Amino acid sequence: MVPVIPALPYLALFSAVFATIGVVQPFLPAFLAARGLAPGEVSLALALGSGVRLLAGPLAGRGADALADPRWLLGLVALAGALAAAGFAGAAGLLGFLAVQAAFNAASAPIIPLSDTLALGAAGQGRIDYGRVRAAGSLAFMLASALAGWLVGGWGLGLVPWLVAGGMLATLAAALTLPRPLPRESGPRRAGFLATLRLPGLARLLLLSGLIQASHAAYYGFAAIHWAAAGHSPGTIGLLWAEGVVGEVLLFMAGRRLMRRLGARGLALLAAGAGLLRWLALAASTDLPVLALAQWLHAFSFGAQHLAAMNLLLALVPPAQAGTAQTLHAALGVGLLTGLMTLASGPLYAAFGGGVFLAMALLCAAALPLALAMPQGRR
Repeated sequence: MVPVIPALPYLALFSAVFATIGVVQPFLPAFLAARGLAPGEVSLALALGSGVRLLAGPLAGRGADALADPRWLLGLVALAGALAAAGFAGAAGLLGFLAVQAAFNAASAPIIPLSDTLALGAAGQGRIDYGRVRAAGSLAFMLASALAGWLVGGWGLGLVPWLVAGGMLATLAAALTLPRPLPRESGPRRAGFLATLRLPGLARLLLLSGLIQASHAAYYGFAAIHWAAAGHSPGTIGLLWAEGVVGEVLLFMAGRRLMRRLGARGLALLAAGAGLLRWLALAASTDLPVLALAQWLHAFSFGAQHLAAMNLLLALVPPAQAGTAQTLHAALGVGLLTGLMTLASGPLYAAFGGGVFLAMALLCAAALPLALAMPQGRR
């Protein structure tokens, strides 16, 4: 049993990080639209942010590996993110919002990978249970989304930049409370991107995570639209989304036991298989009982692969390259393929409706042999 007290700073960090995301994802697009951006301009701003993240994350990861104490880099980018978020309040016109969006995403891109790097380092030393710490982030996301909705309903969308800035400042404060990382074992220092990608098994892991996590692109972009067109109310759709997050939290809470029982390979196979079943169900039916059962599979299609990936990064990557590997995983693995599938999901949904989920199922089917070839990781 891992003591609770050493985990408190990490619980605070992940709560702050994901509470901020719980405001950004649902409400920043609405804020941009309320400030006069047309739908196409909102899409442009979001796409620009995704592109900036692909570059900024790995660069920050290289910087973190060059530092003896990456907490300071995490705090610095959180402060920059708070300043950029406040910039949304004063921005005007498309170019102004694009500039602020680029700055905000450049600052926020490394935050999750750097947080994971620090937490996994502590988990590898037996100081915390990573799954339980990450569960706090998922719970904070859900609670922050609900609280932000209530606040925005009372005070208007103009509150969004300040809520985001407050979340970034809370991330800064939490980063500064983390214990200093233990000295690294001897190993390669300041290894470049190519040297990190050449680590045995890492490129395969990036592709595996990309296929499984990118299979959620149609769900994130069009599930709510598809279910509303089928006659489900906004309240029902909200409960279905919340159900998925609850399942994710429960899986993370049991993550240590699952890892000991199944290993990273077993969890990856579970994720690919659950994703295949989930997307086939969503393609076949919009009946509420089917959707309710399928949503529990989010715990496995997303959560099991995330735990498997974090475990394998800990097993495959020397500590001196951990930051670079984490940010490459987030950018080239999950981010790039998810972005491409998000772009593809629009035309596919327009042409085939719920059939778009069959394409997502194909991604999980392609992931199965990759998952089978992965090592078992650390138990």
